[in-house]
Amino acid sequence: MNLRNRIAQGGPLLLLVSIGVFTLIHAAPGGPTAVFLSNPGVRPEDIERLRRALGVDQPLWVQYLRWLTAFVRGDWGYSFSDSRPVIDRVLERAPATFELVGASLGAAAIGAVLFGIIAAATRGRWPDRLVRGASAAAIAIPAFWFGLVLQLLFASMLGWLPSSGRVTLGDGGVIDRLLHLLLPATVLAGIHAAAWTRYVRASMIEAWGQPFVSAARARGAPERRVLVRHVLRTALPPVVTVALLDAALLVSGAVVTESVFAWPGLGTLFTEALARRDYPVLMAMLMVASGAIVAVNVAADAIHALLDPRVTM
Repeated sequence: MNLRNRIAQGGPLLLLVSIGVFTLIHAAPGGPTAVFLSNPGVRPEDIERLRRALGVDQPLWVQYLRWLTAFVRGDWGYSFSDSRPVIDRVLERAPATFELVGASLGAAAIGAVLFGIIAAATRGRWPDRLVRGASAAAIAIPAFWFGLVLQLLFASMLGWLPSSGRVTLGDGGVIDRLLHLLLPATVLAGIHAAAWTRYVRASMIEAWGQPFVSAARARGAPERRVLVRHVLRTALPPVVTVALLDAALLVSGAVVTESVFAWPGLGTLFTEALARRDYPVLMAMLMVASGAIVAVNVAADAIHALLDPRVTM
């Protein structure tokens, strides 16, 4: 299947996702007017007037068609909570999430390659067993629990790092931003590096058993050159594919981490919109996330084919 066909399949897939997500969101109990129902001073006619103003008094299929038509035109609507354009709310939160995800991906990639090489080079010995045990534990630890432990240890007990937020009020310098970034990035990087380390180790062990590695050793090539030019070069393409797929999922996984550390990114925006049943914000964010996952899947296939000539699109 070529790249053009893969891209063409993304459109119908996103359409189906939008239908399913729109239906599920509107089927949930409550709604944007639920917060007013418990107020005895609000009259039923006021609630009905608000429902008409928000457009949620129409049949579900009418609401969906209106949303889809506007969304395709680039009009993401207005937030129910503050009447601001949805696209503005998403764009103002996106840099914080990209900062967190970028730092986490970089740290996870470096850690996975380093510890994967150590584990593969010492297969069956204590460093390998230590790396495998640590990675298994990191995969099993819930992100929210790991984040709370880091907050308790490094923020509350030792006082070395800030416990939440992106900047200190009145500061906002580079060092201050790095200190705020360290704990949430450690949580995300640790969990993903643990999984990627196992992929690197398995791929390198498989590559070490290939005939071309034995041939390189027979020619007298130094072990370091065999490792870098033959083993690592062969082992990395499938790991890169997995990492790219995780990169899109990392944005959704950041929801929990951002909530724990009060990080002002897309994750906290999604949590706030979900609590308030802010349908336009929820739909915009879910569609952006779905589109990113589809795009990264296509990009991962293309990059894998580029790194490994045996793979065709």
